[in-house]
Amino acid sequence: MEVFRRQWSIAGQLFALQAVVVTLLVLAGAAGAVWLARSDARQAAQEEVLAVAQTVARSPDVRAALATADPAGALQPYAESTRLATGTDFVVVMAPDRTRFSHPTRELIGQPFVGEIEPALAGQPFTITNVGTLGESVRAVVPVYDDQRRIVGLVSVGITTSAINRKLLGQLPVLLGVAAPALALAATGSWLLSRRLRRQTHGLGPAQMTRMYEYYDAVLHSVREGLVVLTTDRRVALINDEGRRLLGLDPDAPVIDQPVAGIDLPPAVAELLGSGRDALDEPVLAGDRVLVANQRITRFEGAVLGTVLTLRDQTELRTLASELDSVRALTEALQAQTHESANRLHTVLTLVELGRPDEAVRLGTRDLALAQQLTDRVVGAVTEPALAALLLGKSTQASERGVDLVIEPDCRLDDSPLPTNDLLTVVGNLVDNALEAVAGTPAPRRVRVFVGTVDDELVVRVADSGPGLAPDRVADAFRRGWSTKSTGRGLGLALIGQVIHRHGGRSEVGRSDDGGSLFTVRLPVGVRR
Repeated sequence: MEVFRRQWSIAGQLFALQAVVVTLLVLAGAAGAVWLARSDARQAAQEEVLAVAQTVARSPDVRAALATADPAGALQPYAESTRLATGTDFVVVMAPDRTRFSHPTRELIGQPFVGEIEPALAGQPFTITNVGTLGESVRAVVPVYDDQRRIVGLVSVGITTSAINRKLLGQLPVLLGVAAPALALAATGSWLLSRRLRRQTHGLGPAQMTRMYEYYDAVLHSVREGLVVLTTDRRVALINDEGRRLLGLDPDAPVIDQPVAGIDLPPAVAELLGSGRDALDEPVLAGDRVLVANQRITRFEGAVLGTVLTLRDQTELRTLASELDSVRALTEALQAQTHESANRLHTVLTLVELGRPDEAVRLGTRDLALAQQLTDRVVGAVTEPALAALLLGKSTQASERGVDLVIEPDCRLDDSPLPTNDLLTVVGNLVDNALEAVAGTPAPRRVRVFVGTVDDELVVRVADSGPGLAPDRVADAFRRGWSTKSTGRGLGLALIGQVIHRHGGRSEVGRSDDGGSLFTVRLPVGVRR
């Protein structure tokens, strides 16, 4: 952040740019106003000198003085009084040959007039800016007619440019009085805007903003974790590529700025996003995936910005964990069986030492015959090694819990049409749920298992003698991670539901003959997806 602060922020650059632009605009406006005022002043001066010249030219005293032998004697006082009264700089009455009869500088009387007079000699009054004895001036030249409409003289009235400029400078304080508040107002507005922008951009410059966007965009699209960001009004502000993939959304679907309720999301994810509650490593189902969701409300400087949901795919991990649980259960069962066998062996040896060999033989062969009978039955009915090992392990586990695990007599599976992992997921989770269901119930506690092919379908049927499943919970059995385990994470039947969906099968939940629950899963033989 220290590197960021050394450079101009976006707000600072915007303020400087606005200040320059506003200053240039105000200066351009002021220059334009000055130019217009100067143009208006010249126009007003032209109109003024023309009006004065025409008034003088029409005066009977002027026409009478021009007819005398000494026109200057009468015209000079008249012209000067007119000049002072009208505020002009000179009023010159001359003969058609340019000889002056009046002038503010008396020494120039009798001298030829300097400037253009030809249009007036042709009978056309006109105005012009010209340089004369008093400097540059705006002047008008008007002909004087006698009673016979002959031109007997000319009248020229003028205002010097310096006088016009002095009058214009007198208006400059007014112009500055308008421009200065406008500049101050624009500068204040620019400063307020830059201050707001600085808060919104946290004082970062354009290079840093660009770099942050590029880095964040690259990270969001490359991480192997789904990310969904919602605004405070439950609209999607951001979703990365992995988030779209895990939620089964089309990569080109327009979901940004869409309300969560209007997007086709998995029910569990939609419920979590819609609730806005915090979630920590919460398993949710998204189609045939098991996702681990973390959701929290984000805040910045005390203000709520929205909700962030992260998703991790743990489908394969959950499947491996299920298999590991089965292996662990089998290992624990074998350990317990080894311990029990050691106890029985010591008992048999003691009976032999006591001289009671017949009882020792009966004790040793009875348990061996029962175990061998179960093994022969399972191995003979199920040729899938992993499934046979799973059922043997579950049998030992059930025996330790005081549960009678019964393999149905017609159970037969020569070659599994399913992948081994899917078969173990279905059978293992159904048996685990059944064992949990009968735990704590009065004896006899029984679980029955059937695995086989019926009418071109692989059928897995597990029944228990537990309390049974309430009718109002049957509809939820294979949805949204429902489980019979009171302390479980609700993923056993969810994983089974994924297998059913993947292979195009179906499931049934009913009552067993022992009064408990009966779970049946039917999967088409040879169908894999």
